[in-house]
Amino acid sequence: MIYRLTKTFGIELPARHRERFCTGIVISAARFTGFLLRKQLGTRHSSAGLSSNVRCADFNSGFPKVVVALGLIGLFVITIPAQTPSSQDVDVIRTETDLTNLLFTATDKNNRYLTTLQQSDIRVLEDGVRQTLFTFQRETDRPLSIAFLIDVSISEERTLPDEKAAARTFIENVIRSNKDEAAIIPFEGYAHLEQPLTRDMISIYRALEKVEVAFPAYLGSAPPIGGITSGPGTIAPPREGSTAIWDSVAVTSRSVLARSPGQRRRAIILLTDGQDTSSRIQRTNATDQAIASETIIYAIGIGDKKYEGVDRNALRNVAERTGGRAFFPRKQEDLTAAFTEIEQELRSQYLVAYSSTNKTRDGGFRKMSIEITNPELRKEQLKLRYRPGYFAKRSG
Repeated sequence: MIYRLTKTFGIELPARHRERFCTGIVISAARFTGFLLRKQLGTRHSSAGLSSNVRCADFNSGFPKVVVALGLIGLFVITIPAQTPSSQDVDVIRTETDLTNLLFTATDKNNRYLTTLQQSDIRVLEDGVRQTLFTFQRETDRPLSIAFLIDVSISEERTLPDEKAAARTFIENVIRSNKDEAAIIPFEGYAHLEQPLTRDMISIYRALEKVEVAFPAYLGSAPPIGGITSGPGTIAPPREGSTAIWDSVAVTSRSVLARSPGQRRRAIILLTDGQDTSSRIQRTNATDQAIASETIIYAIGIGDKKYEGVDRNALRNVAERTGGRAFFPRKQEDLTAAFTEIEQELRSQYLVAYSSTNKTRDGGFRKMSIEITNPELRKEQLKLRYRPGYFAKRSG
């Protein structure tokens, strides 16, 4: 066939294209044969009272030219390069495979958010090794997945109405029903998924409104979120009236937010006094679960002096280890201000992404750090807030 192409049409194919030409013949001829079979070669045609038969001899005499034409078409199709994906497509594809995403915020010495940083102003290190950034951008449009984790133990009886009112205002101001989603999860000894992640604002409001203090027992309708077991040699299951904050953080991260698909900003807004009385896992383990699901924790420490007050150290630790913040409002205005701060932070985030130079898939923890390299900005004493690391994937 290559000889016929050269002899009849005077076309000389380079050697590197001959295999593609033949492949093009096979593909195109197969499709064309199917077309001919459907048309049935013996079909009679009539026009103005005249008729003629398509004869096999006519077909055979023209077949080599048809095949050559098909081969050239196939060659053209095969040699067309695949369409180059947009940068957005590349981000999605690579992020799902080997990119590490890191959100961060920058504030000046007056605690004002800085939103004008450039990629050249920073560098990112992983375990002390500088990384090449694949992405640097202001991250204000990526969809949000937010879980409101609300302590409903008896110590929150006095403050719960204010918490609900502030949370509703936050939802109204921040959640975009076309892309963001929220979940309502009250907890005492167990966490209860009263409203799974949804974009339905009405359902979110209704679930929030129904949240009540668990006295004398939990009053909601959702069963406990599973995933933490008790047995011989372990801590006993939570008793009625107890508070399991760290268990609730862990199951919310693992069983709710981690299952939210796609590239999203995940956050827990934790409303509690920080007084854990019955968790079966340690606070550090709960924090690790949040880090593994790329979830930031914003803790709002609010409680009643009538009980044990607020454990500021515990809440500050769990928040800062995930790149979040802890707030300790003293009055209603402070509570509203805390939610406003969280809203502003979510609107002032940067996203950097890189492919780690460490390709070992051992499930180990990788420490990340961001440094300001711009000499002028270093004088500003900026504070960068981000999660301090992540867990590498395991091979297999």
